[in-house]
Amino acid sequence: MQITRATDYAVRVVIHLATLPAGSRLPVSELARGSEAPESFVSKVLQQLVQRGLVRSQRGAGGGFQLAVRPESISLLDIVEIMEGPLRINLCLPGKSMCTRRSWCGAHPVWNQAQKALRKALAKASIKKLATDSKHRLRRSKHSSNRDILVKPVLTLCG
Repeated sequence: MQITRATDYAVRVVIHLATLPAGSRLPVSELARGSEAPESFVSKVLQQLVQRGLVRSQRGAGGGFQLAVRPESISLLDIVEIMEGPLRINLCLPGKSMCTRRSWCGAHPVWNQAQKALRKALAKASIKKLATDSKHRLRRSKHSSNRDILVKPVLTLCG
């Protein structure tokens, strides 16, 4: 199992926006550069995030994109489900589809337990905490005493 590139880029973009001062806006080009993702792809990701109310856009001079929700109230699960739909690691798990083998399948409890654990871990990961962690890691990598190792940060922070 693997999340899509779109979801990965969405997570990067939202974390990047969360590192900025409240109310700051960035154009697509800066968000693409800061999240190390193709601008055309970031544009499509941003459309989905705007449609779902996670990000707000403003056109014109001084326009750009900003978080529409406080970063502490956004989880990785929110972003994954915006981009991928409801989290279901197997079709037999809760949702619209009912598996006829559910009552006797030995794997069903394991799938269910794995999904609950994944859901819990993603829900617990707040964007605010991830943004704070990213800022700290970036500072540490810039001040590293070992200059022989190149540490390339995932985010390019403004300011």
